[in-house]
Amino acid sequence: MKHYEVEILDAKTREKLCFLDKVEPHATIAEIKNLFTKSQGKSLKDEDVLQKLPVGTTATLYFRDLGAQISWVTVFLTEYTGPLFIYLLFYFRVPFIYGHKYDFTSSRHTVVHLACICHSFHYVKRLLETLFVHRFSHGTMPLRNIFKNCTYYWGFAAWMAYYINHPLYTPPTYGAQQVKLALAIFVICQLGNFSIHMALRDLRPAGSKTRKIPYPTKNPFTWLFLLVSCPNYTYEMGSWIGFAIMTQCLPVALFSLAGFIQMTIWAKGKHRSYLKEFRDYPPLRMPIIPFLL
Repeated sequence: MKHYEVEILDAKTREKLCFLDKVEPHATIAEIKNLFTKSQGKSLKDEDVLQKLPVGTTATLYFRDLGAQISWVTVFLTEYTGPLFIYLLFYFRVPFIYGHKYDFTSSRHTVVHLACICHSFHYVKRLLETLFVHRFSHGTMPLRNIFKNCTYYWGFAAWMAYYINHPLYTPPTYGAQQVKLALAIFVICQLGNFSIHMALRDLRPAGSKTRKIPYPTKNPFTWLFLLVSCPNYTYEMGSWIGFAIMTQCLPVALFSLAGFIQMTIWAKGKHRSYLKEFRDYPPLRMPIIPFLL
């Protein structure tokens, strides 16, 4: 059978990165990518010990420039502080938003004030968790991510706040009953999300990058670990569904949908990582939605 020789070059510099010989004619691009990855070796973690690596007394390491980096803490603080203050600008109806006659006026609808409390509580909670709860396995991320993340969070916050705090905003169809149900969903899911974050924090000692299988604790909110790998995302999604029901606002629903799609991607990645790393990983768990997804 005739085999192909494949040369892989850097797209920018045209420098040869790899030469693959005896590539089968029916090989897919994905298979070629795998061959290229194997030929380049594996990426190393900060905690890898040199004598445990598959090298002799002489080791060759390759450096990859990841570009400008920024700490995760800085990114989180920036992307969460924005929505908190942006929403309040609309809530207090500062000038040049709704027209002069509405400057610094207040809505007569209770749900508007309740929504502001819930939204503010959510982002204050996130900021405090970033400072005092979360332990990051990676110290930095690409600098460009802060612009992308802030555009997403700040933009949606402004869009939601504009309509919820608008002078012509109308309360939910089913009134107080709908608001109370939604508030209960929001509060329960916020408590659940915080409980999962605390459980994950206790799983990893300070200064350590050790990974363990998360299991339920005595806290009932953590029992969702029996069914999903990332219950923090499940509770986060539930919080925004509750907020959407409470406000009956389309931008909130769209933000919830966008968040669900992104968190599902993250959850699936985390779930695959658990399955790959731990042979005894609980088989009943799904990534984010029990029994479904």
